[in-house]
Amino acid sequence: MTTTTAADELMATCWSSAGDAASDRPDLRSPLSLRERVEAASAAGFRGFGLLSDDLPAAVAAYGLKGIRDLLADNGITHLELEGIPWWWDDGAHEAESSRVRSALLGAAEALGARHLKVTPDGDAAPWDRGLWAARFAELAAQADGVGARLGIEFFPWSNIASLHDGLRLVTEAGHPAGGVIIDTWHVARAGTPAGDLAAVPLERIVGVELDDADEQVVGTLFEDTVHRRRYCGEGDFDLTGMVTALRSAGWTGPWGVEILSDEHRALPVGEALRRAATSARSVLGAASSPTT
Repeated sequence: MTTTTAADELMATCWSSAGDAASDRPDLRSPLSLRERVEAASAAGFRGFGLLSDDLPAAVAAYGLKGIRDLLADNGITHLELEGIPWWWDDGAHEAESSRVRSALLGAAEALGARHLKVTPDGDAAPWDRGLWAARFAELAAQADGVGARLGIEFFPWSNIASLHDGLRLVTEAGHPAGGVIIDTWHVARAGTPAGDLAAVPLERIVGVELDDADEQVVGTLFEDTVHRRRYCGEGDFDLTGMVTALRSAGWTGPWGVEILSDEHRALPVGEALRRAATSARSVLGAASSPTT
């Protein structure tokens, strides 16, 4: 057994601090100000913060990029994740919108000293060209590297990149050292990937880790279940301690993202929600084994 250490820093991913906002709504923006979210995350002990691209314009308008950087620094936030470039793989009808968001996110990453950018797969699982995706991922990874950040892709069990192994295959085919995977424990468990498999992931390919939990039974579609019924860490049926132990064996020392999406979580005041998210995550980290024990 271990206890949490200084290395076990927590990151509040974008949805964890967004309040009454959800990824299945037409408008993805948080109703809370960036200051409310950052101060609540800091008060709960988080040292990392995630911001969705949809929330970036309002934050820049309110504070400016320098103001955002000062706000993060004043609250002890040392790890920043910027998330969401729609259709980043598209070279057709969506390319103009994708390029606009990409440019804004890369500019913010450079100005704010972001740790990494996070992108997601095609949730419709439409037919796709693997070679094109690998080329576009490599291009974006090079652009992230150019502003001092890394690029991570999060796999979804209902998407074209459905599992950890699918994500690693894409990253390997892309071949850029700044590219890697975001490992969300919800998606690991729902894809049926054994916890022990995480120990074999090359450390240089792990860009981020996200902790969360869920009941054994899926309610509705996988997408509906992940948006509305996640549990706080240790309050569901996932083998979270096994996953954390395996990731530590792979060499991961954090920051540990905490990503709670649920009707219960978003109904709470943001301070209370983040305190509960942090406390439950630290309990799991403290219960998991370390390769040194």
